[in-house]
Amino acid sequence: MKKRTFSWANIYLVFIFVLLYVPIFYLIFYSFNAGGNMSTFTGFTWEHYRNLFSDSRLISIVVQTFILAFLSALLATMIGTFGAMAIYYTKKRGSRNALLGLNNILMVSPDVIIGASFLILFTLLGGYLKSFQLGFVSVLLSHIAFSIPIVVLMVLPKLKEMNDSIIDAARDLGANNFQVLANIILPFLTPGIIAGYFMAFTYSLDDFAVTFFVTGNGFTTLSVEIYSRARQGISLEINALSTLVFIFSLLLVVGYYFISRDTSKKARKRKREFEEVAVLK
Repeated sequence: MKKRTFSWANIYLVFIFVLLYVPIFYLIFYSFNAGGNMSTFTGFTWEHYRNLFSDSRLISIVVQTFILAFLSALLATMIGTFGAMAIYYTKKRGSRNALLGLNNILMVSPDVIIGASFLILFTLLGGYLKSFQLGFVSVLLSHIAFSIPIVVLMVLPKLKEMNDSIIDAARDLGANNFQVLANIILPFLTPGIIAGYFMAFTYSLDDFAVTFFVTGNGFTTLSVEIYSRARQGISLEINALSTLVFIFSLLLVVGYYFISRDTSKKARKRKREFEEVAVLK
C-alpha cells in the first residue's frame, strides 16, 4: 500500500483557492440578504435581483458592455491571428524577435499608461476630426488594441506546434495560398484562436483602467458604472449583478472547455491526415 506523504504544495494550492473564492462567495451570500448592508444577514430575499432587473439604466449598460466585449474580441482575434502568422513567418530572426518584443511590451505595460496614451491620441484626433468624440468608438478601439497582444500570444504556440511539411505537401498537391490558409493553417490554429477570443472577451469585459480614460459622450461600461455606484455607498444590487456575471463566467469557462476539446480532437485528426499525405509524398 502506497503511503501518502505530506505536501506543502497542496496546502499552498488550497490556501490560494480559498483566498480567491471566499470573497466571491461572501459577495454572493449577501446578494440574498434582506437587510441593506453586508455586515448582518437578516433573512433571505430576491428583492435585490428584482430591483436589478427593474433598473433599465443598469440593464442597458450590461448590454452595452457585452456588445463591446463580443465585438472587440472578434476584431482583435481576427487581427491578432494574422499578426501572429506575420510574426511567425518573418524570415529574419532579429525582426521576428523585435516584433514579438513589441507585442510583449503591451502585455506588461500598466493599464494607466495605456489608458492615458489612448486619451492623448483620441484628444489629438478630435482636434483634427471635429465629429470624433470619446464614446463607444474610442472604447472599442482601445479594447481592440490591448486585446491583440493577448490573441497573438495564444496563437503563436499553435503555429510553433504545426509541422511545416504539411504546408509543403499541400503546395505540392496544387493548393494555392488561400486554400493552404483556409484548409490547413486556420483549422490547425482553431484551438489557439478560440482561446485567444475568450481571453480577449474576458479582458474587455472586466477592464476598468483603460475604459475609465477613454469613455465619454454618455457611454459607459459595467466596471466603470460599478465603480461610480460603489463610491456612493453599498448597494446589494451590485452584489446581485456580480453574482449573475460570475455565473455567466462559469458557463463561459464550461463552454470553452467543451468547444476547445472538440476542436482539439478535430485538429489532431486533420494533422494526422496531412502528415500521412506528407509521408506518402
